[in-house]
Amino acid sequence: MIIAIDGPAGSGKSTAAKGLAERLGFTYLDSGAMYRAFTWKVSSSGADFSDKERLRKLLDETSIRIECSADGSEVFVDGVNVTREIRHPSITENIHHVSSLDFVRKKMVDLQRDFARGKDIIAEGRDMCSVVFPDADKKIYMDADVKERAKRRYSELRAFNDEGSIDNVVEDIVQRDHRDSTRQFAPLKRDPDALYLDTTSLGAEDVVNILVKEIEKEQQKD
Repeated sequence: MIIAIDGPAGSGKSTAAKGLAERLGFTYLDSGAMYRAFTWKVSSSGADFSDKERLRKLLDETSIRIECSADGSEVFVDGVNVTREIRHPSITENIHHVSSLDFVRKKMVDLQRDFARGKDIIAEGRDMCSVVFPDADKKIYMDADVKERAKRRYSELRAFNDEGSIDNVVEDIVQRDHRDSTRQFAPLKRDPDALYLDTTSLGAEDVVNILVKEIEKEQQKD
């Protein structure tokens, strides 16, 4: 069974997907971690993000692997565990340079489908419903008020001792929403078949409880 969850940054989809996978005993796929992993590789190599041919060659040479762990998943680039490194604010700032490239997204889609093959999976990202798993058993689109999303993102940044202001985070999220929804290849959009869930006033456990009930309904249809 494949459960696909889409939504903008800070909507709570990662937390919900992890909780849902744990509750149901499914495998969790954080598709964004793959883009972060390649962003880390580009940064570490010293390559220019604007040099598409260099990035294409680098992508062909790069091995990205996700392994399930007690904490959800671990990410490896060329055999190196970069699970924490890819969450650094500098990676978040630069990820759009690679996630907007069609050849990068095509490669990641292949990796994500390979990862999911033969598994019961909770997959979350920006294009899980519309592109990666268009035939998913259940599609969910999570959203929240931009100020609430900024508060959540700000809390994450504090973990890296980032001293940015909440106003700057709001601005960054608005810009990211625009980039994600207007990019030419696989833009962020709500799939018409997806359940819409506004998480603005919901706690993480509330969201998981709602989604478990929805998935149980889907399972009862089979």
